[in-house]
Amino acid sequence: MTTAPCGRAPERQRTATAWAVLFIFLRLGVTCFGGPIAHIGYFRDEFVVRRRWLDERAYADLVGLCQFLPGPASSQVGFSIGLMRAGYLGGVAAWTGFTLPSAFALVLFAYSASALEGPIGLGLLHGLKLVAVAIVAQAVWGMARTLCPDRVRGSIAVIAALIILLVTSPFAQIGAIALGGVVGLWFCRALPTSDSGHVAVPVSRRVGAAALLVFVVLLFALPILGGHGAPGGFSLFDAFYRSGALVFGGGHVVLPLLHEAFVTPGLVSDDVFLAGYGAAQAVPGPLFTFAAYLGVIVKQSPHGVPGAFLALLGIFLPGILILIGVLPFWDSFRSRPAAQAIMRGVNATVVGLLGAALYTPVWTSAVKSSGDFGLVLVGFVLLTVWRAPPLFVVVLGAVGGIVLGQIT
Repeated sequence: MTTAPCGRAPERQRTATAWAVLFIFLRLGVTCFGGPIAHIGYFRDEFVVRRRWLDERAYADLVGLCQFLPGPASSQVGFSIGLMRAGYLGGVAAWTGFTLPSAFALVLFAYSASALEGPIGLGLLHGLKLVAVAIVAQAVWGMARTLCPDRVRGSIAVIAALIILLVTSPFAQIGAIALGGVVGLWFCRALPTSDSGHVAVPVSRRVGAAALLVFVVLLFALPILGGHGAPGGFSLFDAFYRSGALVFGGGHVVLPLLHEAFVTPGLVSDDVFLAGYGAAQAVPGPLFTFAAYLGVIVKQSPHGVPGAFLALLGIFLPGILILIGVLPFWDSFRSRPAAQAIMRGVNATVVGLLGAALYTPVWTSAVKSSGDFGLVLVGFVLLTVWRAPPLFVVVLGAVGGIVLGQIT
């Protein structure tokens, strides 16, 4: 295994084990409610603030890269952190721990066809959404203080937020990140370069190039195989793979692609599709695990548990392949002075994207009353002032949501 030249890794980084990574991400997998933007906030609190596995700038660089690539950004960030800590097994462990809890819950939902009902269940779900507001607010506040310390980068963040809030195109996020990089290159070159934030990426350029080649070959070969008499599993895998490969802008963007792939040809009914989507909002972990639900109920062989496994592999694989392909080249790129200026602009843009997401959909979908705002405020203060563990805030938010549901 070849390690890309990324600076000297801390001793604790070199001695990390895949089992340790698995257990940490398994805990995150059962507590990270609120969607990909909230997940980025949870990861920041866990790995930047508490464990100090990487610093703020390195983390923001990583988030900016994953936001720019196709695929599930939060899962890519988690896979990268596991990869940097414990090699390929660490990356697989991070993905497994973060993905399996929600996938398992959605498979159970597919078989039971029931969801939380009644005032207690609805209050519980609402409380978890309010926790997500506090988590995202904490991430925006902490990252803004570090990554937007001057007028130029503060302005870049505001412009990025306005682009996301006012432009409805799914490519607005990519455009904002690209614009932030250009503005950073133009206005942030005078700032001193920094060697901080370098982390070990155990991926050689040869492996990266091979991963990119596999990504492209599968993208074009799978539909050909599916159309020439290959077993049904090929066409099913292709539908998920193509959806995962063409997603820019987060997990919610994959839903129209999956709708077109499964509802339009009649493989899944519209009502069943929407019911699964609603359940996916109620479970922790990545929204891409919605594919496991579809893999169980699709009217095509294989389905059931084998279909769920095939669906998860198909929808996550392209994002992981392209991430492995880009990582070794990305580290070399970001070590150059001009690249650091670009990344300053990109990092400020990431703060703006988080700020826009804090308003919509996170705030607008959760905060409906003064009581909701009060619960968010309590969670935010616990996280930022008291440094309370996120799990404690999640439990408190769930209980608070139930209480608010009973008194309103």
